[in-house]
Amino acid sequence: MSESHAEVDPRAKAELERLRGSIDNIDAAIVHMLAERFKCTQEVGRLKAEYRLPPADPAREREQIERLRELASAARLDPAFAEKFLNFIIAEVIRHHEQIAAED
Repeated sequence: MSESHAEVDPRAKAELERLRGSIDNIDAAIVHMLAERFKCTQEVGRLKAEYRLPPADPAREREQIERLRELASAARLDPAFAEKFLNFIIAEVIRHHEQIAAED
């Protein structure tokens, strides 16, 4: 039965609320950290545009992916998931760098 159709033990409900509160706090931290990361990558994009460097840096991307996979493994997080997550971020960063370069 779903929570809406059954009486939930008050202790279980309290624990769910506590855990969900932690999840909400972590989600907020992730969003703020991503915002900070993108501020830095925007500066990188401006530097690349100024010096006419390509938006993508495949060697750096490979290094970052390997680094993140190692960090994920050490943290008991699926390295494949961490790689997918970083690839998504890298694609967005490259898109931003291309936009910055097009503005110059």
